[in-house]
Amino acid sequence: MIAINTRVRDARLTGAQRYIMEIVERIGFPFEEIAPSKYLGGIKGHLWEQFVLPFKVKRALLWSPSITGPLAIRNQVVTIFDLVPIDHPEWLNWKFALWYRFLIPRLARRVKKIIVISEFTKKRLLAATQIPADKVVVIPCGVDKRFHPRPAAEVEAAAEALGLPSRKYLLTVGSLEPRKNLRGLVAAWAKAQKNLPEDIWLVVAGAKGKSLVFSGETGVEDLPPRVHLAGHVPDELLPALYAGAMGLAYISLYEGFGLPPIEAMASGVPVLVSSTTAFPETVADAGVMVDPTDQAAIVAGLVKILTDRPFAEDLATRGLARSRMFDWDEIAAAVLKVLQEAAADV
Repeated sequence: MIAINTRVRDARLTGAQRYIMEIVERIGFPFEEIAPSKYLGGIKGHLWEQFVLPFKVKRALLWSPSITGPLAIRNQVVTIFDLVPIDHPEWLNWKFALWYRFLIPRLARRVKKIIVISEFTKKRLLAATQIPADKVVVIPCGVDKRFHPRPAAEVEAAAEALGLPSRKYLLTVGSLEPRKNLRGLVAAWAKAQKNLPEDIWLVVAGAKGKSLVFSGETGVEDLPPRVHLAGHVPDELLPALYAGAMGLAYISLYEGFGLPPIEAMASGVPVLVSSTTAFPETVADAGVMVDPTDQAAIVAGLVKILTDRPFAEDLATRGLARSRMFDWDEIAAAVLKVLQEAAADV
């Protein structure tokens, strides 16, 4: 029997929640989902996971698919997306970082197997915990089939619904964290504008407002011209928003995988990404890579994908082909294989 720890499944939809949803929907093996009767965030959720969940699992193998898991259970497989709490605790709430810095190494040493989403995360995990390399299995994330090139009418309807100021736009998508490097992108956008047509805008999807995004978190006090804060984009509009973009810029400082560039590539959109962390193995040669701390390189990359259309079209074609490598059906099958092998190893 396999039990799945779905404590965080009902939280705000982010990469972790999408990962759980996509795989759980595809696992064709008998399993039991275990979660609180209602969503528990913060410390309440962690207390439930550490002190209530172990009594509900009984003799089953537990899969904890979102970084955390109960230390009391050794018969467990855990998925770890990245090592941000260990590598960059300064980006996080100090209490959150302190807990994860305590939990992750101990959990990694106790459980049967660990699934990570990139070779980069595996490398960082091995360095932080000194666990045997054969305990860690690399299985990447996938891209949903709803991300694909969309008809012009659908793109126009989404742009109208979101109130976009121009139908020509560079897109950036992501949760609002310091590591997403919005400050660097906005600064580069300000410098790039003199070399771009005046009707091209930067659309930021995920921001709720200037006070949240462009103040203490990024250090940007004043937005340059032609920046549109789209706010939270409804899930049903996101595919068309991607498909209508001239390009996606995702120059994050740290990613365990980096799902938005793969979604953009699947939508037929050229991407500009960082040359660090997991991007070289996920995007590879299907995108433009730049040092996320090099403003001149970011500016040059933005201008290249937005003005050299033959180059951008070739990049989009390569991106479409590469995105097909990240298939959720195959990924779910690989995860299930790890779980079945761990469950059989008694």
